Amino acid sequence: MVMVSNSALFPVYAKHPITLIRGEGKRLWDDQGREYLDFMTGIAVCNLGHVPEKVKRRVVEQLEQVWHVSNLFHIPNQEKLAQLLADHSCADLVFFCNSGAEANEAAIKCARRYHQRVLGNDKYEIITFEKSFHGRTMATLTATGQDKVKDGFFPLPEGFSYAKFNDIRSVEEKVTGRTAAVMLELVQGKAAFIRPFPNL
Repeated sequence: MVMVSNSALFPVYAKHPITLIRGEGKRLWDDQGREYLDFMTGIAVCNLGHVPEKVKRRVVEQLEQVWHVSNLFHIPNQEKLAQLLADHSCADLVFFCNSGAEANEAAIKCARRYHQRVLGNDKYEIITFEKSFHGRTMATLTATGQDKVKDGFFPLPEGFSYAKFNDIRSVEEKVTGRTAAVMLELVQGKAAFIRPFPNL
């Protein structure tokens, strides 16, 4: 097992004592040859499994053409994917991001800008939920309903409040004249097990 004691990586994550080196489908192997079932899917990133042949072919095909094109230029495949997503969702437009934190940051900005520029009001507050996790940027860690992730980063941006998960009355109590949006993590990945309907 490869354990790095003098790593140059910033010690942000508490790592499991496993070094994963290969994946195929829903299975992973470590550097000791042990096999695992991947229930984490790379924190919900590899939901098609590891190294699926069809995706691998398309990735190689793309790498043989061009590796990166700035959003300052037209990208035909990006346009196709955006249209496909819009056609199969409630959205009219798509904004591609590099991470969940960036996507959540964009959602916060969109909610505030919509109220200020389109509706012409000063609403900016976002209601999120206790035990939620929304990212590691300043706005998204403030949106996160866990005090431990905020330690050492004060002052935080204002405009966030936290309701109880699965409790609509708690949400209603948080609504003010400045509420712009409710931000909901449908599956609270860092909150451990939550009973879906506690009052039933």
